[in-house]
Order: sequence, then C-alpha cells, then structure tokens
Amino acid sequence: MADDKENKKIGLKTTLDMVVEGCRLPVKMSILPNEEEEWPLAEILSRKEEKGKLEFYVHYIDFNKRLDEWVLPDRLRVEELQFPKKDQKTPQKQNSSAANSRPTTPDRELQDKKTTVDRSESDSPSPSLLSKKLSLPEQSSPAGKLGGQGQTPQSQTKSNAGRKRKAIFLDEKQDLPPAYCNSLSSQDSQDAPATPQPSAPPQQPRQTGSMSSSHDENIITRIKNIETIELGKYRIKPWYFSPYPPELTTISIVYICEFCLKYVKSRKCLERHRTKCTLRHPPGNEIYRKSTISFFEIDGRKNKMYSQNLCLLAKLFLDHKTLYYDTDPFLFYVMTEYDIKGFHIVGFFSKEKESTEDYNVACILTLPPYQRKGYGKLLIEFSYELSKFEGKTGSPEKPLSDLGLLSYRSYWSQTILEILVNLKPENGERPQITINEICELTSIRKEDVISTLQHLNLINYYKGQYIITLSQESIDTHNRAMAKRKIRIDAKCLHWTPKDWAKRGKW
Repeated sequence: MADDKENKKIGLKTTLDMVVEGCRLPVKMSILPNEEEEWPLAEILSRKEEKGKLEFYVHYIDFNKRLDEWVLPDRLRVEELQFPKKDQKTPQKQNSSAANSRPTTPDRELQDKKTTVDRSESDSPSPSLLSKKLSLPEQSSPAGKLGGQGQTPQSQTKSNAGRKRKAIFLDEKQDLPPAYCNSLSSQDSQDAPATPQPSAPPQQPRQTGSMSSSHDENIITRIKNIETIELGKYRIKPWYFSPYPPELTTISIVYICEFCLKYVKSRKCLERHRTKCTLRHPPGNEIYRKSTISFFEIDGRKNKMYSQNLCLLAKLFLDHKTLYYDTDPFLFYVMTEYDIKGFHIVGFFSKEKESTEDYNVACILTLPPYQRKGYGKLLIEFSYELSKFEGKTGSPEKPLSDLGLLSYRSYWSQTILEILVNLKPENGERPQITINEICELTSIRKEDVISTLQHLNLINYYKGQYIITLSQESIDTHNRAMAKRKIRIDAKCLHWTPKDWAKRGKW
C-alpha cells in the first residue's frame, strides 16, 4: 500500500512537470459558497515554486482577464491536459469581389433623407402614429483623413478598387468588446435602405500620454503582480498588472494613502506618512461641490507626482491602457466623497489639454468599492457638462474597456431618450428636432448619437423617410431607469472656466 501511494505521488509529480506555459486544461474556478463547481478550460501562463509549494497562474478561456489567478495543483484536471500547438502559417486570402463593391447606401443618400420620430403603443410604425421629423446631418468624412485630404468615401472606394482592404480596427487583437461603431453597424432592413451609419470609423488610438491604449501581450504584463491594496478603509483585490516597484510585488498588502496616493509597504510606514501628509483632499482646484460630492481639477504638469500615482492606481483596474509617466499634457478630474476625515477618492477621468480628435475623456475609472452606485454615470455626465461649458461636442477615447463601453452606452441611451420623451408639440404641430440639435443639447458627438439610436433599434424606414419609433414599453423602461439615477450633475454648482491651451506657450 505504501509503495502504491509513493508511485502515485511520483506519477502526479511527473504529470505536473509536463504542465508548462501554453498548456490548456480544465481548472476548478474559485466559487462562492453554495454554488456548483465549475471547471472551465484555462491556459497556463506561468508557474512558480516557493518553499516547496507549486502554483500555476491560469487564464480562464472566454472569461475576463480580471479572473486570472494563481491556483494549486489540486485544482487542475491534469488527465485532460492539452499541449500547446505549433503556430501554423495562416494562408493569405485572395482578393474578393466584395473589396471592389461600392457601399450599399452612399453618404449622399443619407444626407438627403429625413428621419421621423414616432411615439406609439406598438413597436411597428403605422400611418396613424404621432411622428416627429428628425433630419440627419451632413456627416463629415474622417475617412478622408485616411485616404488623403478632401477625398470623399466614394472617391476613396474608387481609388482603392482592386486593392486588398486592410483592417484598421485594433480591437480584434484584444479580449475587449469591439468598438461600439463596429458592433452597432449590423442593423438592416429587408425592403429599406440601410439605416444611417456613423461615418467615423474607430481611429487608431494615440500611443503617447499618461495612459495610452495597450495591445501588448507581454507575458509579464498579463500576470497580476499586486495581491492586495489598502486604500482608506477598503482592502481591494487588483484586477490587472500595474508597474509598481518590484519590491512591492513580493508583499501581501500594498498600503496607499487615500489623499496623496503615496504607496508604502507596511502599515507602520503608512502611519508614519500620515503624520507628515497635510493633504485632506486631492491637490488642485475644487470646481464642483453638491452635498458630499466634489470634483477637483488637477494639472498633470503642476501635480506630477500625484498624477503618476493616480495612473499607477488606475492601471490595477484597467487592462486596455499602458501607463506612461508623461502626465504634462493631461488634466485629471477626481471625484470625491466628503466626511469629517476628508475628501475620499471615488473615481476619476482624465482628458487631454489639446485633443486633435475632440476627445473629452482619455481614461475613466470608478474604484471597485464605489461601483454599481451610479458614480460611473456621474463621471460621464460631468465630462459632458465640461464639454457644454466649452461649447463643443465630445466623445471618449477608443477603445473603451468592457465596463466603460456598457456605462457609456447606458448614459447615451438615457440622455437621448430623455430628450425625445420630453419633446412637446408646438402650435398643434408635431415637434421637430435634428441630430445636430440633439448634439448641441447633450454635447454628444453625432456618430455616438446615431449609433445609440441603432443600438436601441429605434430607427426604422417608412414611406421614404427614416422614423424613430418610441413604444410605450421603451418609454416605461426609460422612466424606470431614470428613477434609479438618484445623483445628477447640477450645472449651477460647477464653477469652472475653460482654458484655451493652444494659446499658451507651455502646458
């Protein structure tokens, strides 16, 4: 019997030696009590052995990377081990006739069409529906920037005839949902022309700044390096890698001052730091306060150390960004909650001082303890309130994270529906509103407005014009959603004057 047990141990050790980086096998996922066991397929990213204890770092296939974790051998189903396959060269695709075809609906056709808004009890339009005309704007063509100055999408298609199309979407290389423009462009109708499409494809993200879009698949950055952080009264498990100093990656808890965001390696160091730290709120100017909610504007050049620490903290919960230490071109807007101890950070967003693409948000985050409380929409609403003060429309930098994409879609939907639902007839006639007027009222970019209407399936084609059909069910759903938004931005409480950074010699 003793020999049999010893042989089993030797056999298990031999099998575990075969489990190397790149292998795939079912792994028991961490679950809550009273839940059924799950054994999803996972990929081995790394392995380590410390003090005779062997552990494997796994990524669960088809699950978000925030669930990646270190597991012990008893959670591996080694009998179903799959070894990594050799990379096979992908055969090149031949040119298809589709590459030479023209768009099904030219932009000039969309510009000439009128859109009518209908509000009814049913989802299908009928002649008796109350309608509101919504004319589509003439859409500028960012595609001209890709194909040359002053070139229209049609002329660009002609000039590229016979050439193989090259994809410019970077989202296909990462585990995030596709950009909203791409995922919402499949709305169609059998007998009608295609619904209006946002003319601007997702632009290639910039690769400079404090936090830029990341597509790096380096194995080091795929492994979480911080086990736990303590921020104020919360202990938080990070989701992703962040380039904190190597000496902090070997300890169980990283302690962070919630006011200046300085990181230390022990509670004693944190207590000693608190006796010296004079901050009780983020550095910078308080530009908004209502009840216990405040917003502080922080210049990345004037408060460089705080901005860098904020980016390090944010990277723990953002996978689609790469951190850089050049914070000079950025402004950071930190949202806080006030109590007798001070102003506690809830979330933040950053924006470029000068954005060539008119982005009003570069990076946005609500810290995990404050999520699902309406603070994400509050951050988004505040960013658009700043755009209203600047007198222009804005849009978040793409690609968005999975949670960011959901938050923005929800905000756009509620904001646009709020305008459509509250439209009232004038002089007994059906009220009219254009896409441009919606953009002026909300500061949402028109491509985002059109894509949101498509996402909500509100656009239909009826008797030669586009109509927006608002069913009673859609209105009731909107009213229930708005009733849950207890916290809103009050423009009267915002004390801020936009600066023209282009006229300044230095940021």
